Amino acid sequence: MAVIGGATGELVVFEGVVSLVAGPWIYAAVGLSVLLDVFLPVLPSGVLVITAATAAAAGSGATTGHVPDILALVLSAATASVLGDLVAYRLAWLGGERLDRAIARSRRLTTAQERLGAALAQGGGALVILARFAPAGRSVVSLCAGAAHRRPRDFLFWSALAGLSWAGFSVALGYFGAQWLGATWLATAVSLTALFGAGAVAAYLMRRPAAS
Repeated sequence: MAVIGGATGELVVFEGVVSLVAGPWIYAAVGLSVLLDVFLPVLPSGVLVITAATAAAAGSGATTGHVPDILALVLSAATASVLGDLVAYRLAWLGGERLDRAIARSRRLTTAQERLGAALAQGGGALVILARFAPAGRSVVSLCAGAAHRRPRDFLFWSALAGLSWAGFSVALGYFGAQWLGATWLATAVSLTALFGAGAVAAYLMRRPAAS
């Protein structure tokens, strides 16, 4: 019996993973993961989105099986992102004095709430978009916006823009990474590194003192 090893074995394993995420259920899986990671930031929603986009690139010339649609991936991830934000926002809105006290005890949450309020009051929501890329930033901003009873229409607009930006960026990383580097572990690793790098930059920018 021939033994598959080396680069050939890795390719077979990777193709197996790609076929696993290429089923029609992938949109529901992506949507659920993105929706829930506002409460559980440890969920690998970005990893799942990029892997699905890589599968789309790998199967773009396939004639059998289901190939994830790029536009559907972006829309499912962006829609789930907005829904998760709104659920967290609404729960924080109804949280009452207990949540207010919890925010008051945290310098990070208090600062985020103040900066978010100033950004929305001035008609700008760059902080909401940055938060979507930063680890746990989405959770902090959504909860602070709800606790401070910011106007829903203001928060919804920027949440939608943030979700669409994050989803489009993540899908593009996975798809074009696979197009340029081939549908391999290397392409996925490079795409994920770029996504985590963007998150680190967003977190740094969020921590910077607001300009006076």
